[in-house]
Amino acid sequence: MTAEKVAIAREKLKAARDRQKMYADPRRRSVTFNVGDCVYLKVSTWKEVIRFGKRGKLGPRYIGPFPINEILNDQTVVLDLPLELAGIHNTFNVCYLRKCKVDDETKILPIKDLKVDLSNKLVEEPIRVVDRKVTKLRNKDIPMVLVEWKHILGSNLTWKQKS
Repeated sequence: MTAEKVAIAREKLKAARDRQKMYADPRRRSVTFNVGDCVYLKVSTWKEVIRFGKRGKLGPRYIGPFPINEILNDQTVVLDLPLELAGIHNTFNVCYLRKCKVDDETKILPIKDLKVDLSNKLVEEPIRVVDRKVTKLRNKDIPMVLVEWKHILGSNLTWKQKS
């Protein structure tokens, strides 16, 4: 190739690089963590290795919160993981972490307080039926009930199809 063709190719590569950077920069987030901060840990990449409750789309994306023990550099953090997660290395890149925005520690639900059955499904107990209604579709009517569930952080209301 001649020097002129090389220069044109470099200009095209620089233009493509600048265009990609323009699209990528707004999505980047700069997050700084301190020792003692609580963070959520992304687990969607571990779907095949460890399952946290449900499979597939309904599986949890983040678990935690976990306190930060040590900051190795601006991209690497050491977490204080519980014994249930002893098989996982405790050093993570910051891209797998989300800052915990809960100020009140009483609103954080510990993993050990969750009741899980043998098929790794969360066990919740209904307290009472609050309301009833009928949802009308084109060809059929579906009876629905509003159920109040017993939960550690307070009651939770959901509509369920009456069976």
